[in-house]
Amino acid sequence: MTTASPAVPARKGATLGWLRRLGTPKIIIIAVVAGLIGYLALVPLYYLIWGTFFDANGFTLGGFARAYGDPRVGGMIGNSLWFAVGSAVLSLCVGTALAYLNVRTDVPFKGLFFAASIIPLIIPGILYTIAWIFLASPDIGLLNKVVEPIFGPGFFDVFTVWGMVWVEGLHLSPIVFLLMVAAFRSMDPSLEESALMSGASRWQVFRRVTVPLTRPAIVAAVLIMVVRSLESFEVPALLGLQNGIYVFTSRIYFVLRSYPPDLAAAGALAVGLLVLALIGVAISNLVGRAGKTYQTVTGKGFRPRPMELGKWRPVMGGAIVLYFFLTVVGPLLVLLYTSLLKFYQAPSADAFASMSLDNYRQLFDLSDAMTALKNSLALGLGSATLVMILMAVGAWIVVRSRIPGRQLVDHFSFVPLVIPGLVLGLALSFVYLRSPVPIYGTIFILLIAYCTRYMPYGMRYAVTSMHQISSELEESAQVSGASWWQTFRRVLLPLLSPGLLAGWIYILVVSFRELSSSILLYSPGNEVLSILIFEQYENGQFTVLAALGVVMVLTLAVLVIIAYKLGAKVGLRQD
Repeated sequence: MTTASPAVPARKGATLGWLRRLGTPKIIIIAVVAGLIGYLALVPLYYLIWGTFFDANGFTLGGFARAYGDPRVGGMIGNSLWFAVGSAVLSLCVGTALAYLNVRTDVPFKGLFFAASIIPLIIPGILYTIAWIFLASPDIGLLNKVVEPIFGPGFFDVFTVWGMVWVEGLHLSPIVFLLMVAAFRSMDPSLEESALMSGASRWQVFRRVTVPLTRPAIVAAVLIMVVRSLESFEVPALLGLQNGIYVFTSRIYFVLRSYPPDLAAAGALAVGLLVLALIGVAISNLVGRAGKTYQTVTGKGFRPRPMELGKWRPVMGGAIVLYFFLTVVGPLLVLLYTSLLKFYQAPSADAFASMSLDNYRQLFDLSDAMTALKNSLALGLGSATLVMILMAVGAWIVVRSRIPGRQLVDHFSFVPLVIPGLVLGLALSFVYLRSPVPIYGTIFILLIAYCTRYMPYGMRYAVTSMHQISSELEESAQVSGASWWQTFRRVLLPLLSPGLLAGWIYILVVSFRELSSSILLYSPGNEVLSILIFEQYENGQFTVLAALGVVMVLTLAVLVIIAYKLGAKVGLRQD
């Protein structure tokens, strides 16, 4: 007994020391952040699968039988693929052509490229779709009024699959443009110059040299756009449902809006959509791994020289002006024009004479509008701030720590990337309808949805910024006696701030305009601007809707300008 007694206090001391280390701020913060990332990513997905495959009697495929037993399901799947692939091809053709002209040629009006690539990203999808209804509806479309003397009434019809492809493809083309600009800038132009010197025409060079060299970027852009189109809700809901054209997202919405709502059938449709999205992402990853075969940037320096277009220069300049009008000027002008009318009508002397600001005055008297604006601002600012705070710590776990399994944090954070917004809303419904915590029906469930949906983007911004900072700075602070929390707060966060601010701006913009994940989760009194616009459209209040849309776009523009001004000050302070 006397020989064993000294070991007991030693073991107790070791245990207490281990517990004290676990109770440090560093371990607590890391554990909380990792737990929140895992919870946000996995719990909704788990409840969605459980609610789809299990009921009170156990395992069941009844939801799949009801969802896919409908004889119209084949048409729905066909429409979904047609819409997704068509939108991806259109956006690829337009975005790639514009990127090539901008990087490789001496095309005029290059200043419009920035506006044509950035402004459509600020315009919410629901407003962009409604603007095209005003332009190309067979009944009220302004373009149809213009061409009616030549082609007859209803020449353009946006309420078709082709109309859906046109609107979605144009709205996605700026994203393809930004992706392809990077690809063209990193490609050695001497390969094209060599082909031209060998007698090839410009079209042959583009088809046989440029396109093969940028194939990984092209395939990745197509697959990203296909996934984005599959999860699109605004275009199918506003354009397709008019003529009974269903895709996965609009069918899920219809099933949930029917009485009584069939959650299991909606979950089965959501699982099918999720599988299609996962297939697209998997193919994209395979193409990305094969990208090394197409590397053209080596240690040899090169300077891209613009290709002279010659007689085609004014033609291409005109095409750029037309694209800028179709994607930016036209939609914004028709919204502004409609917002000044007492009732929607084609342009005429009487219409211009009747213009007033009554719709904007009505907005100030509309309590729902002010509530929706406050909710959108609160959710945008709140979700952007929370996501970037969490992802700053998450990026440290992934990049800096040596914690076993740290890559799981990175993988978990990207799970929501393959979950369409409407599916995420349905998954959160499964979670919080069964939760004892009274979150469902409050604004907090929308905050959870936005944080979950945009977590992957916040992680990407934070991880990229963390990789650019040398670990020597942290080591110097720790050698000087700073704790982990002091080092993180006073050294890392200031250095990460430009990247974190960029992510914050992006999440603020996309959260402010979010509709697909909100449409199933909001409740009266907790509407956001996109929901209110959707309701105004369903009620036929086109002029008030347009005024609300103008206010929404202007608010977003002001927020982005302020954020970028703050970002410039942050950069100056760090220099």
